[in-house]
Amino acid sequence: MKRSTSLLTLGLALACAAVTLSLAVRAQAQTFSYFTNFSARDNGSSVMQATDGNLYMAGGPGAYGRGAILRVTPSGGFNVLYSFCAQRGCLDGSYPSALILGSDGNFYGATESGGNRIGGGTVYKLTLGGELTTLYSFCTNSNCTDGISPYGLIQASDGNLYGLTSNGGYLTNGTIFRVSPTGEFTVLRYFCLNSSCGSDAPAPTGLIQGIDGNLYGTTRFGGPHNGGVLFKLTLAGEYSVIYNFCSLSDCLDGGGPTGLVQDADGNFFGANYAGGSDGYGTVFELTSKNRYTVLANFDFVLGTPLGLTLASDGNFYGTTQGASNYGTGGTVFEVTPKGRVTFLNVFGNSCALDTGWYPDGPIFQNTEGTLYGATAYGNSVGDCNPNGVGYGTIYSVTGLTPLVETAPLAGPVGQSVIILGNNLTESTSVTFNGVAAAFTVESDTYIKATVPAGATTGVVSVVTPSGTLKSNPQFVVTK
Repeated sequence: MKRSTSLLTLGLALACAAVTLSLAVRAQAQTFSYFTNFSARDNGSSVMQATDGNLYMAGGPGAYGRGAILRVTPSGGFNVLYSFCAQRGCLDGSYPSALILGSDGNFYGATESGGNRIGGGTVYKLTLGGELTTLYSFCTNSNCTDGISPYGLIQASDGNLYGLTSNGGYLTNGTIFRVSPTGEFTVLRYFCLNSSCGSDAPAPTGLIQGIDGNLYGTTRFGGPHNGGVLFKLTLAGEYSVIYNFCSLSDCLDGGGPTGLVQDADGNFFGANYAGGSDGYGTVFELTSKNRYTVLANFDFVLGTPLGLTLASDGNFYGTTQGASNYGTGGTVFEVTPKGRVTFLNVFGNSCALDTGWYPDGPIFQNTEGTLYGATAYGNSVGDCNPNGVGYGTIYSVTGLTPLVETAPLAGPVGQSVIILGNNLTESTSVTFNGVAAAFTVESDTYIKATVPAGATTGVVSVVTPSGTLKSNPQFVVTK
């Protein structure tokens, strides 16, 4: 995975010119703004929405300095829902990663460390009232085989939680695991660290459930070219590699994938943090027919892409971490399925008022259509902290239409599904790909529905007095 060094000789003036040009082509229909600032005790990343209509995120340091779950109101206010390490010995875990919303309306997540087995991290359930239940604790001992430091949870169509570990047991470098809602634990895949493991791929970076019901993900390293792989894993644990990155000369296809999304036609899209024509990553498409295409190349000035989110307008949104000494602290960009890139914002590289920099975590779209993300540094709370970097911001991109979102994203006929939205009180119809479903309006911000007999994979539609809201992504009906 070669990185081009030709741009390293460019002066700051040339970097600023590139930034100015990128801003000149930003999408006029969308508006970038700073939503709120973090203070010293509540910086975080990875925004998500719950049934009460508020946003939630993992952050910290919290009351005990080991991380917290934060509630963010529509007006931008903060409060701490739960502070980790509240139990002696951090038995409840410490340093949480991103949250997900389960089909029961509770949060599920993982912590990097802590727990009751020598501190290898936990998987937990957390109610909206702040009551935490540890489902599983991981082990840090070299003889342990369950993995260390879990992250990347999803809830699949079978109701179980699936996730990754950054380290594994003996001679492994990462695992894929399953945890049931009652805490029953199974390792489905070990990624090998030993040089004799050949083309096996270490360091998994994310999981999604595909429209065929199987799990898909990427690894940042490994494979025959050490550029990472795109893999498939059945819910029964059968593993296969779909694509090996850096397979083109000079890694022109990109390497080191940082996540994966899938469109309604079964095509995969993602970002690489290295490789490409300039050496600083690519955005790619792998079609359902296994045809690989580079949609965009990134360079030293604007930074390396960190992942993609498929929004309700059919376009992809992502962030880069830039070269701050050359005038950019990262960007927010839009890329169409045809590969046209528009930079919606270029972050500065200082902690001046309202200038966040270094985006942290993926972009999230709430049911009002607004895109949210977080920066690691900069804000207007006292300008900067004593280290001169600020505590970070939450930013937003408006201009997209409202939608509904389901939890989970897939399930069989008869599955109970939460549908998140806004102004749902007088909703008159819920359909799964055109098939009417039984439903109950629980509040103005969510509905409970049952996947109806005859439903197939497709869009969930909710008819409200103000119009019809459609889901993104589509709901996958499994057998």
